[in-house]
Amino acid sequence: QVQLVESGGGSVQAGDSLRLSCAASGRTFSSYAMGWFRQAPGKEREFVAAISRSGISTDYGDSVKGRFTISRDNAKNTGYLQMNSLKPEDTAVYYCAVRRPVLSTYDYWGQGTQVTVSS
Repeated sequence: QVQLVESGGGSVQAGDSLRLSCAASGRTFSSYAMGWFRQAPGKEREFVAAISRSGISTDYGDSVKGRFTISRDNAKNTGYLQMNSLKPEDTAVYYCAVRRPVLSTYDYWGQGTQVTVSS
């Protein structure tokens, strides 16, 4: 079992930046690929970004490409999501999750952290 705790959310203005962190405990963090997702009120969960175990391979949703950067520090058992040029439509609860590399479904999820972007 893996436990994930997100942090770094908050309320910012459009154009500002935030860095979210995802601290992992339990099984070795480097054994899992990691992803970030978000969900706004009344909306379905949306894929934001993903990163391989080594950190070499990354993937982004179209709405955040060029603005967000996913990274990880396996020595610290922590993943990150750097969010730049934030827009009001980025407002959501952001979740980190991990999965075994061969799977497209994520096994473990954090509790989420709120990001609110004001215009």
